Amino acid sequence: MCKVEKFLYHRKLLEMKVKFLGDSKIEKLKNSLVSRSRMSLWMIRAMTILLLWSCFVHLVAMGEMWGPRLLKGWPSCFNHHDFPMAAEMTSLPMKIALPPKRIYRNNGYLMVSCNGGLNQMRAAICDMVTIARYLNVTLIVPELDKTSFWNDPSEFKDIFDVDYFITSLRDEVRILKELPPRLKRRVELGVYHTMPPISWSNMSYYEDQILPLVRKHKVLHLNKTDTRLANNELPVEIQKLRCRANFNGLRFTPKIEELGRRVVKILREKGPFLVLHLRYEMDMLAFSGCSHGCNRYEEEELTRMRYAYPWWKEKVINSELKRKEGLCPLTPEETALTLSALGIDRNVQIYIAAGEIYGGKRRLKALTDVFPNVVRKETLLDSSDLSFCQNHSSQMAALDYLISLESDIFVPTYYGNMAKVVEGHRRFLGFKKTIELNRKFLVKLIDEYYEGLLSWEVFSTTVKAFHATRMGGPKKRLVIPNRPKEEDYFYANPYECLQLLHENNGNSLEQTI
Repeated sequence: MCKVEKFLYHRKLLEMKVKFLGDSKIEKLKNSLVSRSRMSLWMIRAMTILLLWSCFVHLVAMGEMWGPRLLKGWPSCFNHHDFPMAAEMTSLPMKIALPPKRIYRNNGYLMVSCNGGLNQMRAAICDMVTIARYLNVTLIVPELDKTSFWNDPSEFKDIFDVDYFITSLRDEVRILKELPPRLKRRVELGVYHTMPPISWSNMSYYEDQILPLVRKHKVLHLNKTDTRLANNELPVEIQKLRCRANFNGLRFTPKIEELGRRVVKILREKGPFLVLHLRYEMDMLAFSGCSHGCNRYEEEELTRMRYAYPWWKEKVINSELKRKEGLCPLTPEETALTLSALGIDRNVQIYIAAGEIYGGKRRLKALTDVFPNVVRKETLLDSSDLSFCQNHSSQMAALDYLISLESDIFVPTYYGNMAKVVEGHRRFLGFKKTIELNRKFLVKLIDEYYEGLLSWEVFSTTVKAFHATRMGGPKKRLVIPNRPKEEDYFYANPYECLQLLHENNGNSLEQTI
């Protein structure tokens, strides 16, 4: 009985040990599985977070590059100063959102060769943009004149920001730097149509006569572009596109823009300044045949120059007659007298926006004796600053253009292309004061003053009264049917594009410096 009880007791004990050991192993296995599950779950969560974070960073990077609206304005998680590349990027100009491309069926390609000086070409470029837009053609970046009197080899990209020109107008017209390869080869072989369009034409001329030629030849080359679009009787949409191309699309290169800002800063540090477009240069005098105040040798030199250029068709010119008709630029002597009569402070800075004055310092002395603070870009800057645009008249003219826009007063002594285009741009900037001198009236009055027929008080009062309404203020453009050359030039007064300011917008002589 005892043996049986002992056997049963040991058996029970053994079963309990086995059960205990089995439960322990199972528990360990359970704990192991739970531990592994938790670790796997943690790893999955960590990897998911890393993946999501990586996606977020890439999206932010893409947002900075391409600018989706959803990402615009989000704060950056990084301190840019801690990253050299980021610090370098912040010094770059901010990217401007590009307008969407205009999609249209292309009727062909338009090549243009501009003629004349910078501002003559500037207006022509804007006309060609407008024509290309309304003919639904692709415009090739215009070729600039290299054969005129100035003999400037500058390309479009040397004067204007070509990439900005293309992208800023891409919602209106497709512009390419050059023809596609196949068409480029055709042009190189001379297989294309070239012609000068008719001056002062309206859009019906381009739609009825020019567009069929583009469709037929695929590539049309217009070899003269100045004044090829009418001043008036054009749809408002066309006029506004001309303005957009001029005031927004055509931006000078960063190098020219930066130099212009430097000159304006130098001038502003010394107070207000007047820009005088003194068009008393050798080419202007030879072209116009104006030699008033010149000696015999200078008259002969100007005549020889006029005969040397076949496209200056008028050879025999009566200088005094042209002067009395108001067709000559004012001389430095006449300019000094006029500015004094208008009440310009003799101590004001006068920046000469022009090339070399004919007769040099000797002839300019009549002006500097009355207004001693006469400066030029060559006197304000080191020669090294101007080295990149030396012997490039259009680039120098671009610099003068920028400074003219920023001046307190702009006074042209001849109503040429620069005077007109700058005047129009200053109107667009808020009717900034531009004194439009009436040369025919002035030379008659000046002669009477020199002859002793007028006292200084009468002379000055008369000059002021006559020009009181010629300060670049709001006015409707003059329209003369069938006489476009005598109308107000569109780029001098693009009134369709202007928001009229209050009548007392600072155009009275009382506010003259």
